[in-house]
Amino acid sequence: MEEVVQVTVTEEQKGERIDKVLAGVNEEWSRSQVQQWIKDGVVTVNGQSVKGNYKAKAGDEITILIPEPEPLDVLPEEMDLDIYYEDQDVIVVNKPSGMVVHPAPGHTTGTLVNGLMAHCNDLSGINGVMRPGIVHRIDKDTSGLLMVAKNDMAHESLVNQLVAKTVTRRYKAIVHGVIPHDTGTIDAPIGRDKHDRQSMTVEENGKHAVTHFRVLERFKDFTFVECQLETGRTHQIRVHMKYIGYPLAGDPKYGPKKTLDIEGQALHAGILGFNHPRTGEYLEFEAPLPKEFEDTLEYLRRSS
Repeated sequence: MEEVVQVTVTEEQKGERIDKVLAGVNEEWSRSQVQQWIKDGVVTVNGQSVKGNYKAKAGDEITILIPEPEPLDVLPEEMDLDIYYEDQDVIVVNKPSGMVVHPAPGHTTGTLVNGLMAHCNDLSGINGVMRPGIVHRIDKDTSGLLMVAKNDMAHESLVNQLVAKTVTRRYKAIVHGVIPHDTGTIDAPIGRDKHDRQSMTVEENGKHAVTHFRVLERFKDFTFVECQLETGRTHQIRVHMKYIGYPLAGDPKYGPKKTLDIEGQALHAGILGFNHPRTGEYLEFEAPLPKEFEDTLEYLRRSS
């Protein structure tokens, strides 16, 4: 069944293109998705169809008849998964850099979820067909540990632990610049960038976000750090380190163009700890740095 969404254009939004206005309504909607809806004729302004370049006027009543999503087939794919722990409730897997965690429209193969579906047939259904078992995510080019729920009881427990901030998540990263102090805490809210819907930024009306960091090693122009997440916002470490002036090396979205010769950001989710959903026992796992990350550190040591 289609969903009806109605939006009234505010004084601040007048003069903006309609696709930009609507993309700001829901962070799950991309501008390309909105433009497709406009082309399909499911978006009206004051009862009339408009083109994608229509400039909104204050008081405009926009109606969107969001079509029911087409079912997507997410198929199991045999993969050589690096599994650190598994029982009837939970899997802990070490994801390589370059792998997407779960399928999305237009990208339904080669993801961690495809591999997990081939590995076991019991993943929690709370997040639906596209994200079975997925409790939290790490970015495509970030490597490291993820916990996956095999049933809804485990899923709810792990999500509640994330909300209560009792999950241990420690990352290793290489950042641009030499951080002078040994430790620090970044407490700055994160929201979607109004100028680039695909990016996040520190902004006043964003969601509460806290990252703790400590320096592990300093080089000539870079610093090796460990970051501990207190909250888990999208791109949190990448956004926070950029915000304090030390963006991640190799980060195509938030870092400088001139950077280390590596594929994607130098970020590894190395330590993950949580209370087992069934037994309550605290479990903690550590995954070593990938070879490319270690090679980069060796290069920096030789160059400093």
